[in-house]
Amino acid sequence: MELRIQKSMEQLALWVERHDYKAYDPGDGQMSPLRQLAFGSFFLKRSLTAAVLRTPFNIRPLMGIQPHTSTKGMGYMAWGYTKLYASAGDNRHAERARFCLDWLIQHRASGHEHFCWGNHFDFTTRGGTIPAHEPTIVWSSLIGQSFLEAYHALGDAKYLEVAASVADWILTLPREPTPSGACLSYVAFKQSSIHNSNMLGAALLAKVGSVTKRTETLAVAKSAMQYSCSRLNHDGSWFYGEDPKYHWIDNFHTAYNLDSLKRYQESTGDREYDDQLKTGFDYFKKTFFEIDGRSRYYHDRVFPTDIQCAAQAVDTLSFFADVDDQSLALAQKVASWTIEHMQDPDGHFYYRDLDWIMIKTPMLHWGQGTMFKALAHLSSVQQKKRASAPAENSHKMNPESVSN
Repeated sequence: MELRIQKSMEQLALWVERHDYKAYDPGDGQMSPLRQLAFGSFFLKRSLTAAVLRTPFNIRPLMGIQPHTSTKGMGYMAWGYTKLYASAGDNRHAERARFCLDWLIQHRASGHEHFCWGNHFDFTTRGGTIPAHEPTIVWSSLIGQSFLEAYHALGDAKYLEVAASVADWILTLPREPTPSGACLSYVAFKQSSIHNSNMLGAALLAKVGSVTKRTETLAVAKSAMQYSCSRLNHDGSWFYGEDPKYHWIDNFHTAYNLDSLKRYQESTGDREYDDQLKTGFDYFKKTFFEIDGRSRYYHDRVFPTDIQCAAQAVDTLSFFADVDDQSLALAQKVASWTIEHMQDPDGHFYYRDLDWIMIKTPMLHWGQGTMFKALAHLSSVQQKKRASAPAENSHKMNPESVSN
């Protein structure tokens, strides 16, 4: 199994590097020249975004959309390379991580005092339009985590400075105050209360606060976690957001929430939300996977099978392997199924299986970057477990040896 993970990961990295870190994004429809025909209409812009996203084959070349580099994709590639360097010590991984991180430093969102990132295209959904280059807390927090991990693995203080700057940007965001915590906004230009974005922001604030000893970041992180943890559903699920239009439950946003809460706990030592973490993780394990390892997108149906769900599931399950006995085996099963069914012979992972058709479009952050980081994470956990096995076996034999 470990050899299969290693081979898959190497083929994926080679594909990304051969393609100069360029591919597509599910929401990149408004990169098409046809955007001009929307004439600023919200309905037409949303329709264009949805048409490109939902067409069951890759129509982007026909619509003038070229492969492009994603900031979140580069963040995940950097994160994966950093994990490989930390576990294996291969300087080639360190060099690639630095390349991606330097690219991110150069391609931060312009016009902002602090480091932050977003899409390089307009993105229009039922929640509204996020303009091109407008930073989001999701992208900025995840990229910030990659800089934090690089700081610890590579020892370069500038990476901590970038992560601390991201935290400073998060502190400028609007917050929704409630009697049970305040929700960090998804974007800076309006209040948008979404659980995964709120918790991702809180996790970064907590980690930066623990390293820099800044009490303000820790206090804001605590309040944000209180908001989302107090709104966990009785069965252990989270809605995407509390507004009724956001009342769906899906795989990878749930995984973001769980990762964020665990990171918050590890950073702060605050165990107030242990019950929510356990209940939420138990719900995640029993809800979002088929018996053969196929990941489910939504809590109540199998299809679509989406590469982002599979990748984030492998990542999250690997992350919880130190606290849950079933987690590593499930991570390996999900990874094995996904490699078998969704990795092309050329190394890239397919976008989505609709049951009646496989959409093979290569996305950068949605699939390649997230899967690379996930497989690197799983590989590092497998390596640690293998390294600790002799000691564990020796410990198990000690009582028997004494009795003899």
